[in-house]
Amino acid sequence: MPQNSAQPVPADQPLAAEEPRDVADTLPAALAARLKRDADGLVAAIVQQHDTGEVLMLGWMDDEALRRTLTTGRVTFWSRSRQEYWRKGDTSGHAQWVKSVAIDCDGDALLVRADQVGAACHTGARTCFEAGGDLGAAVGHRPENETSEEKTL
Repeated sequence: MPQNSAQPVPADQPLAAEEPRDVADTLPAALAARLKRDADGLVAAIVQQHDTGEVLMLGWMDDEALRRTLTTGRVTFWSRSRQEYWRKGDTSGHAQWVKSVAIDCDGDALLVRADQVGAACHTGARTCFEAGGDLGAAVGHRPENETSEEKTL
């Protein structure tokens, strides 16, 4: 079960060999207080290719997965299906190297900008959205006299 607030890593949940223990074992309290978690204690984490802006995937993080991501340079998620932490690329070799992590204005989503090695999707596709496919939405067009600087109410 993911952790709902900043807590030490349980003794039975070892960190990966490359993950240093010389960093704090908990998420900073000020950051933990900003997170708005779902009923399972998770926050959505959107992963984006740092240099192209390509949206790669969506994963889920609890406080511990976010702490590991912020302190190790590798993206770590909480697997809802396996009920365990997983670091992207440990089995596939398709690692995500952290470039930055941001929190949205209301604290319920994270944006992880990463350097993706290989495919981001478990299907082998570059992105999970490429694998999922376009839904054929109607394409909107703003009026020619409207600019992005105008207020939208």
